[in-house]
Amino acid sequence: MRRRQDLVLGLLGAATAFGVCEAVSRAGIVRRGYLPPASEVLARAARLAADPAFLDGIGATLRAWALGLGLACAIAVPLGLLLGAVPVVEAAVRAVIEFLRPLPSVALIPLVSLLLGSGTATEVTLIAYASLWPVLFNTVYGLGETDPLAKDTLRAFGFGRLAVLLRVELPATAPFIATGVRISAAVALILAVATELLSSFGQGLGIFIAQAQTDPDGTRDVLAGVVWAGALGLVINGVLVGAERRLFAWARESRPEPRTPERGRP
Repeated sequence: MRRRQDLVLGLLGAATAFGVCEAVSRAGIVRRGYLPPASEVLARAARLAADPAFLDGIGATLRAWALGLGLACAIAVPLGLLLGAVPVVEAAVRAVIEFLRPLPSVALIPLVSLLLGSGTATEVTLIAYASLWPVLFNTVYGLGETDPLAKDTLRAFGFGRLAVLLRVELPATAPFIATGVRISAAVALILAVATELLSSFGQGLGIFIAQAQTDPDGTRDVLAGVVWAGALGLVINGVLVGAERRLFAWARESRPEPRTPERGRP
């Protein structure tokens, strides 16, 4: 019942936003060259679904998104477990993490491009860098929330540190990791499109938007590309939320929503 209500409210909000944009453009409050009617933008976005070149660009963006997110998870989960399990290591690298975390990925485009060249490797590296932090911090936070009684029980029966990690800590941390992955998935998509848009190399949705910007009448295409980016983000988040609910339903009532620790507490 709650999900149905949320769906109805979401559709109502989207319809309201659509109506406002349509009315503002049709009434001439904003020139059509700056804000085309929403119906024309959606029609153009629908026509793009039949454009093979555009779909190839979408595929390129999604490939970079998946590779960058996968690389971020492969690094962040083991590193988060290490930092959460070994306080000495966490204290040793805290300053480095706090130095790197505020650096915006888009500011690293020139440096990474010089090192890796203009191509998928640069895009994937930037995506992985930006996506790493939510997974890392949620892993550390989740490890700290593990029930100490369960860990002490296994130790009392003679289980070693690795066994406690695999049997208790990792399963208890998994819902937090999943939430971190869901947050990082959105960050990765943003970086995939932004990197293509700002670097102007390769193929992808960001390239389509960047090229549309150079067209005197390209506002409609720009907004259609933005609609596609939003739709991709909505679908990805919906899939991950559904998987999270199915896999970790047992944890939803027993823990607070994971969050990124405050600055200074990686």
